[in-house]
Amino acid sequence: MNPSCGRCGTIVYPTEKVNCLDKYWHKGCFSCEICKMTLNMKNYKGFEKRPYCNAHYPKTNFTCVADTPENLRLKQQSKMQSQVQYKEEFEKNKGKGFSAVADTPEMQRIKKTQDHISNIKYHEEFEKNRMGGEIPSPQPNSPNPVFQQQLPHQPPAASKNYNYEPAAAPGPVRQAAAAPPPSSGKRYQAVYDYAAADEDEVGFLEGDVIVDAQVIDEGWMYGRVERTGQQGMLPANYVEAI
Repeated sequence: MNPSCGRCGTIVYPTEKVNCLDKYWHKGCFSCEICKMTLNMKNYKGFEKRPYCNAHYPKTNFTCVADTPENLRLKQQSKMQSQVQYKEEFEKNKGKGFSAVADTPEMQRIKKTQDHISNIKYHEEFEKNRMGGEIPSPQPNSPNPVFQQQLPHQPPAASKNYNYEPAAAPGPVRQAAAAPPPSSGKRYQAVYDYAAADEDEVGFLEGDVIVDAQVIDEGWMYGRVERTGQQGMLPANYVEAI
């Protein structure tokens, strides 16, 4: 009994029979599944028991995308769009009191530094409260009778020394709390005058150069005024990078 063709389904006679891919074909029906080009036993390629030419043979392996100029342009364009969107969000949230900050490794490092400073301040307050509070230093216009009775060459009594030392002890600890982060070597120039409002801040004049500056959090940075040599916290919107 003559078999049927694998393409058209009609009977295949021995004179026009092609036996390939576990099927029988008419010579004219043995063609590429895509372009219908007539194939023979030398140039066909089988895939899932169907014949294909060399150009349309299905690819079963993964292909990597070439780094073409067009792909590089699209990549750069996507990056620029991300930066533009970030700046738009920043300007939109500016002045609202707070903005959502991504939990980046840099932000995690800054957070740990702030937690460390907070712990030092907590221990300072704890020691002050434990020792009975901080003893204020005597003012020039209101001399303390205890200090007037002591001559320059006489050492203070043990009880007086006990009450006086806690006021001076927090000095070095405060310096450790305000220790600057690792220097990044960045330089800024002041565009406005600024007067320090707190102990850990530093004042400057317009045109002063700020060296070893590093951003601590949004709106503030730590740096040293090159003219005066003082270092501390300063507002970031009062200076610009040079």
